Amino acid sequence: MKSTSDHDERFAKMTFSSVYPLYLAKVEKKGRTKEELQQVIIWLTGFNEAMLLKHIDDKLTFEQFFKKAKLNANASLITGVICGCRVEEIENPLTQKVRYLDKLVDELAKGRKMEKILRVES
Repeated sequence: MKSTSDHDERFAKMTFSSVYPLYLAKVEKKGRTKEELQQVIIWLTGFNEAMLLKHIDDKLTFEQFFKKAKLNANASLITGVICGCRVEEIENPLTQKVRYLDKLVDELAKGRKMEKILRVES
């Protein structure tokens, strides 16, 4: 999928801390927990809980946030459509990482089992 540079720049400048409460509200509204949300974010980014909370407090942009992250080796297994786009076809690396996170949060909110969300081999 091709995305516009304006769209990509918007993600780069958006702060993770401004989106995190929206993620949390989405999953809690569907009966999931803050701990589960953090588990998903930690799985994707390689951060521990303290690092994640520090990055939220530091108001890092998504660009800064994902620069510090060590993306999970299984992140490429995240496929499907989010906001009308196939995540595996997104060309801009940062936009793809943000959409990976969006997709994981979506799966959590939809009640998918954690093993499936975290792409655990069965």
